[in-house]
Amino acid sequence: MPSATSGAPAQCPYTAVPLRETTAGRTAPLRETTANRTAPLVLYASVLTTLLAASSAPTPLYPLYQNQWGLSALTITVIFSAYSLTLLLALLTVGALSDHLGRRPVLVGALVLEAVSMVLLATADGAGALIAARVLQGASTGAATSASGAALLDLDDPLRPGRSALTNSITPVAGMAGGVLVSTLLIPLSPAPTVTVYLLLAALFVAQAAAVAFTAESGHRRPGALRSLLPRLGVPPSARRALLTVGTGVVAVWALGGLYSSLGPALVRLVAPGTPRTAGGMVFFTVSAAAALTVWTLRRTAPTTAATGGCLAVIPSAALSLGALHGAGPLALFGGAALAGIAFGAVSQGALRMMLGSLDERDRATTVAAYYVLSYLAMSLPAIAAGAATQHYGLRIASYAYAVGAAVLAAAAVAALTASPRDALPR
Repeated sequence: MPSATSGAPAQCPYTAVPLRETTAGRTAPLRETTANRTAPLVLYASVLTTLLAASSAPTPLYPLYQNQWGLSALTITVIFSAYSLTLLLALLTVGALSDHLGRRPVLVGALVLEAVSMVLLATADGAGALIAARVLQGASTGAATSASGAALLDLDDPLRPGRSALTNSITPVAGMAGGVLVSTLLIPLSPAPTVTVYLLLAALFVAQAAAVAFTAESGHRRPGALRSLLPRLGVPPSARRALLTVGTGVVAVWALGGLYSSLGPALVRLVAPGTPRTAGGMVFFTVSAAAALTVWTLRRTAPTTAATGGCLAVIPSAALSLGALHGAGPLALFGGAALAGIAFGAVSQGALRMMLGSLDERDRATTVAAYYVLSYLAMSLPAIAAGAATQHYGLRIASYAYAVGAAVLAAAAVAALTASPRDALPR
């Protein structure tokens, strides 16, 4: 963690790590007492949770969209990737904007746009409308997660150090699990499941925007807002070895996350055609819940140990998925999803900690930005390729290739991690 005087970076929505340099950590008026911190900390944690719940809410609904509008697997993966790629662009550009304009105005504006994107999703009448809504959602989520994550670090309590960072780690993956679970449960309970969940989320975002508007500013503004919009990428030599060592493992786990997020429900229908409609959403819930538990469990584990264990988990995850495709049934598929979640939580946390290590504060933002370019491209592009392959060869063949590719990449990372000298990487 950065020192209290050096500043703490804005957060990525999946792990408590910096993306752009911020002024979090400087003394703010809100920091006078522990009581003053608790209420806004709970508010910002709820914002992060709801943002990531909204990101996963469409996953169980993809089969409904396919049936309603005759969408192909490729179209579904494009809808999914429109969100993640726009989110990446937003993190790289407006991720540090709250340092210059303030946490509160950026967060209020982003939450209002998030509510608008939910209304657009609720009223969508085709693939084009869904893509447009997801683009707006990705942009507003990138701005909101950075601002709320930085606000949480502003509120870190010296009497309870690390609480804000842990909150930043747990709430996003817990939010993804909660979003897909609620959306799944609404399928049989609501007469209009493709509308209800989005309107509920829109109402939550409006309420949170109002609450944030009446909350004291936690950060300090500084000049340079326009300059902060220019993306900065770079990996200094001290972090380059770590990225090269674990990079294939990072690609493997983020690619698996993209597959389960976009085509997970279709995989359930392929493996077990007679299962209830709710089963499709539960496969990604399994991934997200396992990732959340892993982040909590490994919070004190050495980064190289966590990354190696996560990469190892990809291999049996792929084997179980292949077994499910060969007739082992849904139990094998869900077991593979659970292991994929464990792998995601372990590798994403361990790899970043390996890279950041003892980096100078000045190098952290550009290093993490480079990491997330790799990660979000790994989440989006293979998923689109899987959608295209499904159209030509079928989902079963596409899934075979995906599982084998992920296992090979993870095995390469394990080999590189174990072959590295013990003093070359943080253990």
